[in-house]
Amino acid sequence: MSLTLRTPHSAALSSSSCIRFQGRLRFSSPTQLFKFQRSFPRIQIRASTGFSSSLDTDLATELDAVSTFSEIVPDTVIFDDFEKFPPTAATVSSSLLLGICGLPDTIFKNAVDMALADPECNGLDNSDARLSCFFNKALVNVGADMAKLVPGRVSTEVDARLAYDTHGIIRKVHDLLKLYNDVNVPPQRLLFKIPATWQGIEAARLLESEGIQTHLTFVYSFAQAAAAAQAGASVIQIFVGRIRDWARNHSGDPEIEFAQRRGEDPGLALVTKAYNYIHKYGHKSKLMAAAVRNKQDLFSLLGVDYIIAPLKVLQSLKESVTTPDEKYSFVRRLSQESASRYMFSDEELLKWDQMNLASAMGHAAVQLLAAGLDGNADQAKRVEELLGKIWPPPNV
Repeated sequence: MSLTLRTPHSAALSSSSCIRFQGRLRFSSPTQLFKFQRSFPRIQIRASTGFSSSLDTDLATELDAVSTFSEIVPDTVIFDDFEKFPPTAATVSSSLLLGICGLPDTIFKNAVDMALADPECNGLDNSDARLSCFFNKALVNVGADMAKLVPGRVSTEVDARLAYDTHGIIRKVHDLLKLYNDVNVPPQRLLFKIPATWQGIEAARLLESEGIQTHLTFVYSFAQAAAAAQAGASVIQIFVGRIRDWARNHSGDPEIEFAQRRGEDPGLALVTKAYNYIHKYGHKSKLMAAAVRNKQDLFSLLGVDYIIAPLKVLQSLKESVTTPDEKYSFVRRLSQESASRYMFSDEELLKWDQMNLASAMGHAAVQLLAAGLDGNADQAKRVEELLGKIWPPPNV
């Protein structure tokens, strides 16, 4: 559900404002993405259990076929290429703000300029508080613009520097929610993207109890996924390819090694296990498989709620025509029926708390979570530095 862009290594900014554009904004980072609506009519699933196909006889492409099982989400896009993939939902984050301020072409320039001109922020004497205020306003202004462009939800990143502060996360979400309310974006249109530390999971539990929708990210272990589901997170995001990459270059993680002994890809195995847990035990969470690298990955995950796939994979699916016989080879791999048959150990069915979560997370989850947090925290710091350089804008 989101929009992505790769931030240039050095962002050239004028002393007064983000750079105005006249053309296109190209997005290519895997960390944020727009969810796009297919250019063909949406097809409803008729059979939701087992491994039987539910395809209509008029389906023509592989993308048509796989889209009957899961919501397919591109992780890279040319922003104005809406005829192929019209956007339905979006994510706004620090890396997106860096791109808006660092690239010459952006339709969101005014959203950042308005944040820098905000009288409440400009009235703050403390420079750190002022920059934080600018950051929040910029996120919300861009998110509000996105909400006008897409019919679905906008997911807003919560500062990764708060990842180990439950109350700090909750305060930040409340602040962002108030700002969204001020610009008339209702909470039903919003998700708040929170790192899946124990403190982040606990914050999600408390926020969901208030009716605020959360999106837990950086999930790399079953323990995190199960704890997130128990917390009632609206969306849980697992990075398939990152887990595979770690497994190729490291060893010593029991969860990964167990999957490998069974001849399974550890990233795909985690998504399957998390899906089965959520559906077998009646949790409300939707599962998002991210960092999907190829068509075989995608085919192996059919039935999961969301699949984030590279544009080249989606283009290949869109260009591959299926015959009436071939289309029935696409089958649902994840379903309520398969979940009901999955067997979990007693250790996996406990009520997760901070202590047993910490002991259950293997080396891969610990290292990948830390790397994700470091990367996002660095991006947030860079955003504040850039906003500090370009403030005040003209006429302030």
